Amino acid sequence: MCFAEAHPGEDTSSGVLALKKEEMYYIGVDIGSTSAKTAVLDENKNILDLFVQPTGWSSVDTAEAIGKKLRDKGFPPEEGRTVSTGYGRVAVPFSDKTVTEITCHAKGASAIFGTDELMVIDIGGQDTKVILIENGFVKDFVMNDKCSAGTGRFLEVMAGTLALRPDELCTLAASGGNTSISSLCTVFAESEVISLIGKGEKKENIAFGVVDSIVRKVAVQATRMLSPEKSVVLTGGLCECDYICDALGKELKTEVKTDPRARYAGAIGAAILAM
Repeated sequence: MCFAEAHPGEDTSSGVLALKKEEMYYIGVDIGSTSAKTAVLDENKNILDLFVQPTGWSSVDTAEAIGKKLRDKGFPPEEGRTVSTGYGRVAVPFSDKTVTEITCHAKGASAIFGTDELMVIDIGGQDTKVILIENGFVKDFVMNDKCSAGTGRFLEVMAGTLALRPDELCTLAASGGNTSISSLCTVFAESEVISLIGKGEKKENIAFGVVDSIVRKVAVQATRMLSPEKSVVLTGGLCECDYICDALGKELKTEVKTDPRARYAGAIGAAILAM
């Protein structure tokens, strides 16, 4: 597996790799609850382009916008092959096939991290998935999809309460401590945060408590699948938050690896499956 250097969010279609006109390309579209990720690969599985955009209220509109962007970048879906995944996968009119996000995330993570033996922790907008991969195939998985605790949405709500962006909250949390958020319900946890603000608690300590709550929730899901022979990797929208990665590693007592492309694991996996 060889990935060319690509910078997520940048237009790489005319910079990193030149695609010969007769060469085939493969598109993966991962429409999640909060953001939609798209990956374009060539026949050698090199990344030609990666981009992300908000899902918004309509997956149909998002899919149409992705199709237009692909055409503008020189990758008309009609001339390649496309697999869609994520909760909005059925809304992609140019998709040749739909595949579940569990399968796509497993395939994409294996490619990004260069191993077929790993445990994937994917913290998404509305759910958190823990996927155990053996010999390149999904052996087991657990998914939290009934409560937003331990998800990107939980972090977003708490950050908003503190008048911060999610990335600012994560950075601030690294300098805090000695504060806990006990409620697992987002609504009650928000009330806890408001109460702490009213008591004059330092913002960095509240941020620490928020991130610690997410990490502990995710660790409970992941612990039963831990195996000393397998790498543990973090994917999803929080994969570039170093503090969350480090905190998860401490909670699980193992190294948790990540990569800037890990946010696109589902889309990359979908593009590989399009082959």
